[in-house]
Amino acid sequence: MLLSRRDGLVPEARATTRRVARTFAIACRLLPRGLRDDVYLLYLVFRTLDDLVDEADPAAPGRLDAVESWAYGRPADSREVVVLEQLASRHTLPRDAVLDFCRGMRDDLAGAPIGTEEDLDRYCYRVAGTVGVVMAAVLGTRHAGARRQAAALGMAMQRTNILRDIDEDLAGGRVYLAADTLSRLGPAAPGRRESLLRDQIARADALYDEGMTGIPALLHGRRAVAAAAVMYREILRQIEREGYGERAGRAVVSRRRKLAIAARRGLAA
Repeated sequence: MLLSRRDGLVPEARATTRRVARTFAIACRLLPRGLRDDVYLLYLVFRTLDDLVDEADPAAPGRLDAVESWAYGRPADSREVVVLEQLASRHTLPRDAVLDFCRGMRDDLAGAPIGTEEDLDRYCYRVAGTVGVVMAAVLGTRHAGARRQAAALGMAMQRTNILRDIDEDLAGGRVYLAADTLSRLGPAAPGRRESLLRDQIARADALYDEGMTGIPALLHGRRAVAAAAVMYREILRQIEREGYGERAGRAVVSRRRKLAIAARRGLAA
């Protein structure tokens, strides 16, 4: 029964990745065929929970409860648990990282304030660094130290998303930047945030530098992870080219440029 339910989710997982995570979907094409669907399924778990939380869906707390119960080794039943059970039968999933992801989702549900850069790092680890850790477990690693680097890469991508989506988040009444940094470097308003963005881009770049040193430690999917990293990092360069938020709106890297970068850097890996 579990197997049939899992297999029925594979097409949805592929479609979800291609629809809502276009950059990640490009990178996934470079994954070994035998692991690609597992990565799609894992992304579906994290994305579904994230969407439920973002939309303040009444089902969100219960779905998080189920995943947390699974991570603690207690009986649980939800669509996400079905997928995690199947993935755990093939890979050694770090359940503590899954728990930390759920804590990040609960931070979002509660609208937990982000006062300092340490708070922001903790948030980025919980909602994205953990994803990097679990993804690395699925791909396999050569040594335990790769976990920290996988977390750093996930955190770098989350910080990139935050900078890309500043105006969208502001419109929704949410700020994912540290209050003390905003106080020190100025507001996030268009045309007034160059110093702020320079500081935040430098922090994200430092995390990319750390995270990408761990790519050679992966047993599988090195080209895919390298391609994903450089494509996401290019968003930072696009923000710079567009004048550090001189105008409102999301920085967008063209598909053609993404493909060129993925081909160049992915093959180099």
